[in-house]
Amino acid sequence: MTDNPAASDFPSSSLNRRIVTTRPHSARIWNYWLGGGDYYEVDRAAGDEIRRLHPTICEYARADREFLGRAVRHLTAEVGIRQFLDIGTGLPTAENTHEVAQRIAPDARIVYVDNDPLVLAHARALLTSTPEGRTDHVDADLRNVDSILEQAARTLDFGRPVALLLLGVVIFIGDDEDPYGIVRRLVDALPPGSHLVLSHTITAPGLTEVDAAVAWWNAHGTPRITQRTPEGVARFFDGLDVLDPGIVSCSRWRREAGDGSRAGEPEEVAMYCGVGGKR
Repeated sequence: MTDNPAASDFPSSSLNRRIVTTRPHSARIWNYWLGGGDYYEVDRAAGDEIRRLHPTICEYARADREFLGRAVRHLTAEVGIRQFLDIGTGLPTAENTHEVAQRIAPDARIVYVDNDPLVLAHARALLTSTPEGRTDHVDADLRNVDSILEQAARTLDFGRPVALLLLGVVIFIGDDEDPYGIVRRLVDALPPGSHLVLSHTITAPGLTEVDAAVAWWNAHGTPRITQRTPEGVARFFDGLDVLDPGIVSCSRWRREAGDGSRAGEPEEVAMYCGVGGKR
């Protein structure tokens, strides 16, 4: 169950009461690293400390965001998907899911899900649809699968393929909370032709800077992060047809012309990702 209070008849007022500005929050720090302006001083200070421990953190924040764009473009243009369930939306920046999808297919429908009050307040104001399509915003925790599906069904037709986006959000589900079961329940609710798009912070030998940054965050910030190995990330795709190039660093998933990468294979980042289709 989520610890969110029930939504009131005045959602903006309810959300504002839930915003905590005395402790750094992951969504606001991510926004800071991506060059946004929706954060507080406590978030900037925490973001700078994490960057001191892990100097390339901004690179993997950007790599994750670029992966989102490439995956949504592929699923919209090449696979023909017109429905997206984006859980763990984060604060709006450039190239949000609906912008990427509706640029290709103006009739695309997108449901954004998050449980952070600042994210929801900004999303409802900024993540708006084309006239032909639709966007909706759901206040829910990833753990509340039934509630997410019930509310998303107001906008999405679960009889047609859906792209389920879980970018950098399953890291906040501890091993004792059945993260694989949560993702499996969401995927099981989708029809054949649907796709899972997932990214996840990893731990592996030689990533001492990443481990130190995560340890600092878990001592000072919210919500706590659980790292998993590349093999652990791959487990989320069990039973799905994983698209090439497989489960890889976000910086290496289907680079496109104009990505600004240097010649040759880009450097790996400690955020792995994949896209898997459901038969």
